[in-house]
Amino acid sequence: MSAETVFSVCSILVLPGWLLLLFLPRWKWTLAVISAGVVPFCLGLVYLSLVVSQASAWPEGGGFGSVQEVAVLFENPYMLTAGWMHYLAFDLFVGCWEMQDSHKHQIPHAVVVPCLLFTFLLGPVGLVGYLLVRWVTARQWKVFEGS
Repeated sequence: MSAETVFSVCSILVLPGWLLLLFLPRWKWTLAVISAGVVPFCLGLVYLSLVVSQASAWPEGGGFGSVQEVAVLFENPYMLTAGWMHYLAFDLFVGCWEMQDSHKHQIPHAVVVPCLLFTFLLGPVGLVGYLLVRWVTARQWKVFEGS
């Protein structure tokens, strides 16, 4: 399968998960499939298969030690697509956490929706927004119970 096809299919398949988080956050299937991490897990499997399939095609000079090495690595369309899978999986996982955490702290969903949209579009910006909303509404900055 071409890198372009994997990119397109996964980019489309992630959309229902985001729509469920936005519009049906307490529905049993949202909780069972999205919040349980099933979709991010599947995206992780796609990521793993892309990286493993390209192990022998790793470009000379490619790696993670510098911007230049990453740029060389991403010249391979399959590795670039793997990078996109990384974003899709982690952003959705963070969106799931935001939703679950907002339920736990009784933060109104209408306040969380903009954070989810920013997490979908700009990843860390949405997380920062959610953490600020959480701090203002729940007066709690600690992300983990043990913190």
